[in-house]
Amino acid sequence: MVWRTEGIRVVRPAKWRQLDGLVSVYWEAESQSGARGYYLAEDPRIMIFFNDVSSLVRISNEDGSFSRNSRPMTRAVYVPAGVPMWTNSRSSHRFSHLNLHVHKHRMLRYLAPSVGSSDALAALRRPVEIQDIAAVETLAGLLVDEISNPSRHAVYAESLVGSIVSGLLDIPHGHDQSATSHLTGLQMNQLTERIDAQHGHRLTIAEMADSVGVSLGSFSDVFKETTGKTPLQWQLARRIELAKKLLLESDLAVAEIAAQLGFTDQAHLTKAFRQAVGDTPAAWRRHLFKDL
Repeated sequence: MVWRTEGIRVVRPAKWRQLDGLVSVYWEAESQSGARGYYLAEDPRIMIFFNDVSSLVRISNEDGSFSRNSRPMTRAVYVPAGVPMWTNSRSSHRFSHLNLHVHKHRMLRYLAPSVGSSDALAALRRPVEIQDIAAVETLAGLLVDEISNPSRHAVYAESLVGSIVSGLLDIPHGHDQSATSHLTGLQMNQLTERIDAQHGHRLTIAEMADSVGVSLGSFSDVFKETTGKTPLQWQLARRIELAKKLLLESDLAVAEIAAQLGFTDQAHLTKAFRQAVGDTPAAWRRHLFKDL
């Protein structure tokens, strides 16, 4: 990678870790007003900022022309291989960010089995700039923790990078998985996270299919092959598990839990809970705490 900076000072030693086909680096730095940077790499890279610098830093991909072609630096940026980037700071500030330098063949090897080589190559060529990074920031934080204090096998850190890549890159949602009979573990994790993010409220089958990039026409069959349940049966089971968690960890009334998880009313939750667990929510809670 070729890079030059002026007016940017590292305030703490960088923390980094080399993995299979990639390097993860966490930086904490201070930028002066008017600080500049130039970056060019033969392989793709990802930058994730842990603070909002959109009002402080401008970026450009055209010969550093900030007067005509610049835009704010977003919280997460994916820069394809061979794309130059210039930065310019408007005022002094401190920042921290995670840099992921990933060999292009490593990215392709990760994405192609799930989305196909054609879609994977197209995604690798498209730059991405996102301000609302939500779950990606959580994944990045976990990766920084592992870089700073390695405690697990390298596969853990590599899987975090893979999730960041799949969550950030512009991969077509309409990818047809009709030729594949099962959803991947990553796709099932994405569905579970989506349900949990909805606080248990039910997703339509179309929304479930869209969230994992499978065509609506084949999703239900692929899903049942994977889980042995229909999408709606699986969702209901997940919502019951969330109800159990709330019954165990909170003092909420059953009616409040029903409302929070999107059930029509307390009776609706009670009926679904009894069918799944064999007891009413109130009785299940009483028995649980009696046994503790």
